Amino acid sequence: MTWKAHEQHGWEQFSATVRHELIHAWQYHELGEAEHGRTFDRWTDALDTTQHCERFTSPKWWLICEDCGGRIARYRRSKTLRNPEEYSCGECGGAIRVEESEATDRFPFK
Repeated sequence: MTWKAHEQHGWEQFSATVRHELIHAWQYHELGEAEHGRTFDRWTDALDTTQHCERFTSPKWWLICEDCGGRIARYRRSKTLRNPEEYSCGECGGAIRVEESEATDRFPFK
């Protein structure tokens, strides 16, 4: 979340994204995980936001499920990116792999 994103997308979209991310922060604090399931959905109306929001920037990496094909964008290095074999898809439990976005080929994460 940057000033540039605010300028580019305007207050309404930017503030909706902030509220969206606050739900994730609450989930992580209270439940130890953050996802877009039932718990998340309970808060979207109350906070006037949506379950999915427009990306302000392109992700550096993608976590991709080998079974269901689900894709999760990642913008920073994390344990999941460094050790995908230790994690599984939150939707189906399948193995995940990491794919770098083309724009980040010069920034390896290992």
